Amino acid sequence: AMDGSPPPSSPSGLSAFVAVSQLLGLTLLATTGAWLGRYRGGVGWHSPLQFNAHPLCMVLGMVFLQGDALLVYRVFRHEAKRSSKALHALLHGLALLVALLGIIAVFESHRAEGIPAMYSLHSWCGMAAFVLYLLQWLLGCGFFLFPGASFSLRGWYRPQHIFFGITLFILSITSCLLGITEMLLFKISDSYSHFVPEGILANTLGVLLVAFGLLVAYVLTRDEWKRPPLAEELALSMDFKTLTEGESPGG
Repeated sequence: AMDGSPPPSSPSGLSAFVAVSQLLGLTLLATTGAWLGRYRGGVGWHSPLQFNAHPLCMVLGMVFLQGDALLVYRVFRHEAKRSSKALHALLHGLALLVALLGIIAVFESHRAEGIPAMYSLHSWCGMAAFVLYLLQWLLGCGFFLFPGASFSLRGWYRPQHIFFGITLFILSITSCLLGITEMLLFKISDSYSHFVPEGILANTLGVLLVAFGLLVAYVLTRDEWKRPPLAEELALSMDFKTLTEGESPGG
């Protein structure tokens, strides 16, 4: 702090929960890589292994990076709001790019092998999650990151943005679970019910996905862990409201 006092600390328990979430997230990626590498031949591009890029990219983008983007305002509690907004948008944008690679991979793989696309429940939920996620990101940038929206309009949209952010995170995890089940039924349908190692590993990945989602949701819904507005932000908000809507700070 400028007056020489120590910087404010995070609320009790927050750092531990965030650290566990990151450990879970990295475990998710490692488990996905182990499944694809050990049992599905690895990952390639413009090859018979291109399909395997799809689950890897979706877990990385639509789950891990999206979850981290949602946690930005809890982790960087005492940073400038503008910086937190930029990082929040950047992580979501990176998640979208990685997910787009995964979608391209599955469509190109299906076309090369003559497999129909967009017929399963997994594909419907997954595409809905991606399209709505892109729309959510564009609206969020328009309302909060770039100037233009009025104070009252931002205030109205903020609860909708938060609700749909958590909802899309849940939908993304659900789509991944559907995808894991679909892939297992296609690849090892004859042996899946015999508790083969690949089935156990993939089921473990599903459990880890649920655990990561629950942990992120728990951190996001704890009121005492919400980012407190800084004093200068409160002053700037009142000035912005006065300039854009002609209201006095007390009105």
